[in-house]
Amino acid sequence: MTVWHVILLASIAVFALKLVGYLVPPSLLERPTPARVANLLTVALLAALTATQTLESAGGIVLDARVPAVVLAAALYALRVPFIVVVIAAAALAALVRLLGWMP
Repeated sequence: MTVWHVILLASIAVFALKLVGYLVPPSLLERPTPARVANLLTVALLAALTATQTLESAGGIVLDARVPAVVLAAALYALRVPFIVVVIAAAALAALVRLLGWMP
């Protein structure tokens, strides 16, 4: 089995799962428990993706310029600063940390 076979099988499986999702009755999704689980699962997956992309490199945990940038972005976002300002400030901080060599 080649990589393309695996990709095609995974694509078919994801498409079938999406089709099955349309068969779920709307009344089931409007109940409090499934709605809460869906909301919390979304936040958990986003947090895991952010942590993985920020802290992981070559199979290990790495603390580099991305960490203070993400911390700054979280703080600014909590203060309800406009998103574009958050992105620019975090990028500038990461660039400054790398320029000054404060972190590896």
